[in-house]
Amino acid sequence: MPAEEAPVSIDATVYAEGIALVTVAGELDVETAPELHNRLADQIRGGRRHLLLDMSAVPFMDSSGINALLKAHDAAGRAGGGLRLVSPAPVVQRVLDLTGVSLAIPSVKDVDAALVQIGEGTAPH
Repeated sequence: MPAEEAPVSIDATVYAEGIALVTVAGELDVETAPELHNRLADQIRGGRRHLLLDMSAVPFMDSSGINALLKAHDAAGRAGGGLRLVSPAPVVQRVLDLTGVSLAIPSVKDVDAALVQIGEGTAPH
């Protein structure tokens, strides 16, 4: 039997002082949301208070994923920063809008827009 692909891929990189860019690919559900929660919490513990979460490759998110986002938003806020969702897939953006999460956690079109929102200017080139 072929090896089963990981249900979600989460790559975190330090983008700038106090900022982490976290890229998620795959479904965020009851099985994968705890991993996302842990990875985002690790970034905050590591001193990154602004989290940019690229969700362009997330085709599905259930209430477990929403919960992970809200916990990270709360933790980042307590650290003096915030969470920005970068390019959420249309289906995910609809879930965020329908649940009201988009009122608390802003979505932006790209990393540059997220950096402008947090007062860091534009991305380095």
